[in-house]
Amino acid sequence: MSLHATLRVPDRDVDVAVEVPTGRTVALLGPNGAGKSTTLAAVAGLIRPAAGEVRLGERILFCANGSSRFIPPHSRGIGLLAQDARLFPHLSVLDNVAFGPRSAGMPRGRARDRARHWLAQVDATELADRRPGALSGGQAQRVAIARALATEPHLLLLDEPLSALDVETAPSVRQLLRRVLAGRTTLLVTHDVLDAVLLADDVVVLDGGRVVEQGPTSRVLTHPRSSFAARIAGLNLVRGALDGDVVVGPEGMRVAGLVDDSSVEGMDAVAVFSPAAVGVYRVAPQGSPRTEVRATVTDLEPHGHQVRVHTAYLSADITPAALADLALTPGDEVVLTVKASEVAIYAG
Repeated sequence: MSLHATLRVPDRDVDVAVEVPTGRTVALLGPNGAGKSTTLAAVAGLIRPAAGEVRLGERILFCANGSSRFIPPHSRGIGLLAQDARLFPHLSVLDNVAFGPRSAGMPRGRARDRARHWLAQVDATELADRRPGALSGGQAQRVAIARALATEPHLLLLDEPLSALDVETAPSVRQLLRRVLAGRTTLLVTHDVLDAVLLADDVVVLDGGRVVEQGPTSRVLTHPRSSFAARIAGLNLVRGALDGDVVVGPEGMRVAGLVDDSSVEGMDAVAVFSPAAVGVYRVAPQGSPRTEVRATVTDLEPHGHQVRVHTAYLSADITPAALADLALTPGDEVVLTVKASEVAIYAG
């Protein structure tokens, strides 16, 4: 079933509209406080918005436009998987997974059969007789996934499901989610761009309680139109007005590039390019690069086998040898250059 949600929660300054087509996974991305968890809670029925509508398929779960309607969380046909597994400590793994079907009125034998099926789906059959206290973090999250799916929900909500796992465990659970989410209608809250790339068909970027960007995951992360999407994708983004093949950005910064065919002179536009495309100099290089920006180094950050040089508006990746040669420290003045051929410009 598809999800259609328009939600207004004034006390949290959230006013969003989110669509999840049938069988697709949509990731909610955004900085802390952007409204991601509020949106998820409103869809789940854990909070009641002041206005809007939540519709799952043809069924209205919440409506505050004229005739008020509010379906409680347990009757919505929605499965919720949180950061922590939150398993019942007094029940075995098998009975934890069977709890949802049992609560819906399914006989104990059938509920346990369904629980065994889903434990097998998440490669956790051997854990059936254990208590949650005897599980590792990764095992507990696998059981929580099985418990969420055992109710056979029409919509699955995932609230940062991998954030509590260590770096050794997270990849295997991520691959498990990739397998079990295929063809399921899912709304995923995450801070991790890898989750979005591997799990989500589409992305909705929230900032300040509003939707600032949305679209297919590959398009949003390769051609971002919001600063947050550019940042998590590891790209530089300069927003401004288009002047020929140049974006005129903050404080008169001018970035030349390859202009998308849909762009029109004077319109709002964005210039996007990799930090690897940025040259860093103490003094301006000879010649006349199309893009030359004078800036102050704000931070130096290890980034794989390179060092990321941060300034107020742009970042650059250089080798440790180049860093030593330049003898850079935060507060130093530098000249940044970018080849126009490395910059993509499109409507903002």
